[in-house]
Amino acid sequence: MVRVRFAPSPTGSLHLGNALGAVANRRYADEHGGSLQLRIDDTDAARNVPGGESAILEDLRWLGIVWDEGPQRQSERQVRHREAAHLIGEPDTDGSLRFGHVTLLRADGSPTYQLASAVDDLDFGITHVIRGSDHRPNEEVQAGIIRALGAEPPAYVHHGLLLGEDGTKLSKRHGAASLADLREAGFPAEAVRAYLEELGLPRHDVHLDLARLRRLSIEALAALSDDELAARVGVPLAVVPAMRGARDLRESREYAEHILAPTRAEVDAPETIDRMRELVESGLDGRAIVRELKAVGGNLKAVRLALTGRDRGPELAAVIESLSRDELLNRLDACGSTTH
Repeated sequence: MVRVRFAPSPTGSLHLGNALGAVANRRYADEHGGSLQLRIDDTDAARNVPGGESAILEDLRWLGIVWDEGPQRQSERQVRHREAAHLIGEPDTDGSLRFGHVTLLRADGSPTYQLASAVDDLDFGITHVIRGSDHRPNEEVQAGIIRALGAEPPAYVHHGLLLGEDGTKLSKRHGAASLADLREAGFPAEAVRAYLEELGLPRHDVHLDLARLRRLSIEALAALSDDELAARVGVPLAVVPAMRGARDLRESREYAEHILAPTRAEVDAPETIDRMRELVESGLDGRAIVRELKAVGGNLKAVRLALTGRDRGPELAAVIESLSRDELLNRLDACGSTTH
């Protein structure tokens, strides 16, 4: 049976390149009726950060990636790693243990990444190691360790890296480097997962395509039901019409604020506001009201200011649809332009 593993270090929110590996491993396991082990590579204590593991678990759940086993922490298997190292060779005078030019045990007896990864792949029956091409130099070392322990190594599959648009290592200056960055920017998880699924297992390095990610974001939001969108943004169902034109969840929240937290604005367009009041009282829907105002040359910008206190934002018809009749009339009365 196919068994793959995803083994991030607990250094905080998943880098997009690591997230690509997580998606690729999950898909490979699913396509072959196999299982995915989540393994936390915490052998280098200096790199670990408080809350790093929980951030990774949150990221994976956000992406909708389910693991079948784990999380297995490599730091909890140090006894087994040391035993394996001693099967391969004897410690040096300083207490460290080497295999060729590679250190397996440090002077304090703690296992290195190379040893822990190889032993865990062996012990847990990993059949395919799917990871970024930056790990390609590790293949020979880890396969050698496994063979020295009398077993055959798994198949190693290395995919291209996800880089910035300029071909350099991803960082925040490229718009996003981690899943936390994308969440903060308002990208829905469905869009990020779809983008990583599209990349698959790239043979060569690929550049982050934020434009494509934005298009997927728009599609993902459009696919959400009104109830789902309201819950995702954390707002009442009534304001969903105003959020429907938003490109991401952050913009959705901003649009919702136009309805839920209007600012006060003085509006000098009494004829338009009076006509607007008449149309609201007649019971027309938002699109019909906008159409009627356009027909008489009404000042639509003034209406928007009266209703939200802002000069731009969601489609005006959607703003009107998101407000009750009484609230529409109250805002028109409060804008300072009524002749009544």
